[in-house]
Amino acid sequence: MTDTADEAVERLRTALRGAGIVLPSLRVDPVTEVYGGRNTLVDLGSCNLDVAARLTAALTEREGE
Repeated sequence: MTDTADEAVERLRTALRGAGIVLPSLRVDPVTEVYGGRNTLVDLGSCNLDVAARLTAALTEREGE
């Protein structure tokens, strides 16, 4: 599957939302977007401690499957 950077960010945002996690700063990195392609970075931004704990729990839960 080859997503554009914006599509990849939206898919990630949707998946995170499904796990009850919102990263308000999630976006395509504007500097690397200029170059395009597979080298474009996704900026996850920052989050508060509650979101960090929920993200950790979601990832840890997946490891146990």
